[in-house]
Amino acid sequence: MSRVLLVDDDDTLTELLAEYLTAEGLEVNRMPDGESGVKEILHSGNSYDVVILDSMMPKMGGLDVLKTVRAQSKIPIIMLTAKGDDIDRIIGLEMGADDYVPKPCQPRELLARINAILRRAQHNNGDSNNAANSLSVSNVTLYPAKRQASIGDTPLELTSTEFNLLEALMRHAGQVVSKETLSLEALDRKLAKFDRSIDVHISSIRHKLGDPSLIQTVRGLGYLFVKN
Repeated sequence: MSRVLLVDDDDTLTELLAEYLTAEGLEVNRMPDGESGVKEILHSGNSYDVVILDSMMPKMGGLDVLKTVRAQSKIPIIMLTAKGDDIDRIIGLEMGADDYVPKPCQPRELLARINAILRRAQHNNGDSNNAANSLSVSNVTLYPAKRQASIGDTPLELTSTEFNLLEALMRHAGQVVSKETLSLEALDRKLAKFDRSIDVHISSIRHKLGDPSLIQTVRGLGYLFVKN
């Protein structure tokens, strides 16, 4: 059974979401504030499959929680953001959130985002029985079964979504890949209108690669991973 951690100070909302997600076969735990959320995430021994994190909480806000957790963990994190607050969404993605859902959120939409992350993780775990299998393009190497990446001899610290996007681009190296295709392959969902998630994640990957030229923007079409 997949485990989900809800970190939100809205007891009414988390009770509703927990009830819905539990009925859908997920094991759910709730934390009422950022401080307890951080402690639970970092001391749980990677026992959670995904974290649902509210962006606005008193004392320790969601972005502070995200920053603290990302310094030590790659656990998938979905942010709950105020509807229409694009700045919080972009900042959250830049700081390492894997996805976001605007509040007030529909439990069904949140479940779909959670399942997308879980399906991708299960797909990667079953990709190969040999953890040594790798994908190498232009001095970048991915080990999909181990979810590890490096450029030359330097390890890359990628979030789950960043890894998925880089893998999708590398598997299509030398070809332009549309944002619609990247959303389906990396996020396991259709690209929504005005959704900038892919662009923000790509920007972060470029920064971590240390060589922005490896991923080129083809205006109006998508992105291309350069195949040397």
